[in-house]
Amino acid sequence: MNSLEQAEDLKAFERRLTEYVSCLQPATGRWRMILIVVSVCTATGAWNWLIDPDTQKVRVSFFSSLVVAPSIIAARCRTVLAEYNMSCDDTGKLILKPRPHIQ
Repeated sequence: MNSLEQAEDLKAFERRLTEYVSCLQPATGRWRMILIVVSVCTATGAWNWLIDPDTQKVRVSFFSSLVVAPSIIAARCRTVLAEYNMSCDDTGKLILKPRPHIQ
């Protein structure tokens, strides 16, 4: 292959590469904007949660407050399941209670 053919191949490769990169620019920009919006929303939500007076009133540490939601869900499920003679533990396993004897 002589140098003229190599130069033509390199120019064709460069054109194809620039075409490919230019096609990716809009998609990359959209994903960057989505990432920025999600990051700002997450940071704002976390900040509001940390400065919330109700969160500060709770006498538990920050890390133990992160696991409150599962216990709330389990407590609500226990309330509903009680009507069916069932309950659940903190991990979500069902506990079947014996049927009451009707006399």
